[in-house]
Amino acid sequence: MKTIFSLKTHRLKTIWIYFFTTVFTGLFAQEKNPNFVIAFGSCDNQNIENKMWTGILKNKPDVFIWGGDVIYNDTEDMKRKKKIYQKQKNDPVYLDFIKKTEVIGTWDDHDYGENDGGADYKMRAVSQQLFLDFLDVPKDDIRRKRPGVYFAKDYRVNDHSIRIIVLDTRYFRSPLTRDHKTRKRYKPNPYGEGTMLGEAQWKWLEQQLKESNADFNIIVSSIQFLSGEHGFETWANMPHEVDRLNRLITESQAKGVIILSGDRHIAEISAEHLNGLTYPVIDITSSGLTHSYSAYSGEPNRYRISNVVPEKNFGILKFRFRPKEVTFEIRGENNRLFESYTQKY
Repeated sequence: MKTIFSLKTHRLKTIWIYFFTTVFTGLFAQEKNPNFVIAFGSCDNQNIENKMWTGILKNKPDVFIWGGDVIYNDTEDMKRKKKIYQKQKNDPVYLDFIKKTEVIGTWDDHDYGENDGGADYKMRAVSQQLFLDFLDVPKDDIRRKRPGVYFAKDYRVNDHSIRIIVLDTRYFRSPLTRDHKTRKRYKPNPYGEGTMLGEAQWKWLEQQLKESNADFNIIVSSIQFLSGEHGFETWANMPHEVDRLNRLITESQAKGVIILSGDRHIAEISAEHLNGLTYPVIDITSSGLTHSYSAYSGEPNRYRISNVVPEKNFGILKFRFRPKEVTFEIRGENNRLFESYTQKY
């Protein structure tokens, strides 16, 4: 009897050990998997094959965000622009891609219609509607009725949420100051001169951040925010606007503010610690999808925390809520990982 009892006890212990090991291992593995995935990219020339879509899907994104330059068409000919959008959208691989994941985004200068263009571009209102057509934005959407393509959307993940705030850095942007003394294209405007977003969009952005209860607030800017020493388009060309956004982020006490940017044909990750915040503001740049700055030989960026990737690339953000952290990745063809950085919040 004792032997039989011992055998039963042993079997019972084995069953319980197996049960707890399986359950807890499963829970741990599940927790290590991301709770939400954002993919993003920019600079997609319609005349060059985009080999990134399959690799992006391997990351199982919950949403893909266009960071600008969906097409390359600097023109005031809207009939031509419409045909180019149709060419881009009817690409069989892209058509398959948009069936498998949600797609949102903003524009930059080359889909807007003028290289480095701003508020002085004459066809901006018509161009806006063509861009929204490309994204299949409904006819009754607020973006169809107001100037600019900016908007926001919340994503719920159980009892957590992520707010994506898409900016328009083209429609309202004031002229930049040319740099005629150095090899740089632009130099900062005199402090206080010019606007990046226009007052209506600034007021809207203030509301989005101050009223947000989201665990993370993702700001999509077509141009870089933190990297400002290279002399091309950047928020640093209007230093008072940089200060304004920094103050807004700090005063709003919005949680987990992250900036996604494009435009530069390189990829990099930058970070700045603002007084009054318990976390660093990270600006991750991903550009471009079909062509890149392969001749890159270096440029200053005091906020850079990664290597610069001068190869074709896309960006991935993997969100976890327990522990609360984000893994930032820069990937390339065949889903090749170039850079990875994890920030706890």
